[in-house]
Amino acid sequence: MNRLFSARRPFHRLLLFRIMIVLAYQVTAVVAGWHVYQLTHDALALGLIGLAEVIPYFTFALFAGYAVDHYSRKLFGVAACLLLVLNSLMLAAVSSGMVQANPTLWIYGAIAVGGVARAFISPSYSAIFALILPRDQYARAAGLGSSVFQLGLIAGPALGGFMLAGLGKTASYGAAALFSLLAAGALFSIRVGQAPAAEGAPVFRSIAEGFRFVFGNQVVLGAQSLDMFAVLFGGATSLLPAFVNDLFHAGPEGLGLLRAAPAVGSLATALFLARHPLQEDNGRWLLAAVAGFGLCIVAFALSPWFWAAAFFLLLSGACDGVSVVTRTTIIQLATPDGIRGRVAAINGLFIGSSNELGAFESGVAARLMGLVPSVLFGGAMTLAVVASTAVLAPKLRNLELRHLE
Repeated sequence: MNRLFSARRPFHRLLLFRIMIVLAYQVTAVVAGWHVYQLTHDALALGLIGLAEVIPYFTFALFAGYAVDHYSRKLFGVAACLLLVLNSLMLAAVSSGMVQANPTLWIYGAIAVGGVARAFISPSYSAIFALILPRDQYARAAGLGSSVFQLGLIAGPALGGFMLAGLGKTASYGAAALFSLLAAGALFSIRVGQAPAAEGAPVFRSIAEGFRFVFGNQVVLGAQSLDMFAVLFGGATSLLPAFVNDLFHAGPEGLGLLRAAPAVGSLATALFLARHPLQEDNGRWLLAAVAGFGLCIVAFALSPWFWAAAFFLLLSGACDGVSVVTRTTIIQLATPDGIRGRVAAINGLFIGSSNELGAFESGVAARLMGLVPSVLFGGAMTLAVVASTAVLAPKLRNLELRHLE
């Protein structure tokens, strides 16, 4: 670990970029979710936030991976940060009353701009991560990166909730814009030698190369699919404004705390794994962690009290922390340098889009089944996904990370 902090200063700046971008995104997510629910009082409207983000994200993600591999590992990430600044300023214009006609549609439009930006962030981070670190430090660095990510997931929602309660929506959106600007500066300041650019194959053939790698590698495909379907069905985050407002009768501070609770558990897990990486039975630990996540979501849905709900969300985050660190390490170790951007983009389609599609699924399920039954259904489906993956992906089930090094 000392080697990372003393000899790899670009890694410090990469971590600063990561936490700033997470803070920006999480503050925006908390405030926009509350904003939309106050305008509509409709769980489906919360789900449509996810759909508004995932459509542009899905459209641009693969081209983002191609661009990062062939042109610049850094500048596309900087441009994405500046797009998030624009996203926050558009939302601030709506909340301040500068835009009065169809405010909900304008919010969805601003979220769509953020979806475009997010398509470029993960490929840039993944490619630069691999350029500034030696391979024997990937597992430990993945734990540190996940710790910083989870710290942002804790601070961002809590900060968003308290700023929303104390300063209002417009100032909160302004703070998100500032965080995005700081992230752009941190990423731009990294001086790193470029890896050799990928061969100049036509765009779609080049993207297809990334897909062939992922779908030809049972371990990578299994890890990505497991996380994708667990998040798709098991995520309850998008419905938290409805839980807080309708069931727990709390304010925006309560929303911020519930959104931060999973990240508290994830951070504790990531910090532990950064010092004590899992050495054996990595595949089985991954499956057990995702199963634990599903059980925690079921318990959250059945919780009658605010603090019990927060506790089970915290436990779900602890389980998710094992999954995130293990999956990140698998992908970093298994992916050839020349296609890292494309593989990260495909991973983003699996993981990033599943968050937003999961939000849409949750909104539709809540409209059809009711709020609590829809979350119970999602937790049960997560357990079914774990059982299916254990049977269909034996290489992942029996994975030892040392075999990938």
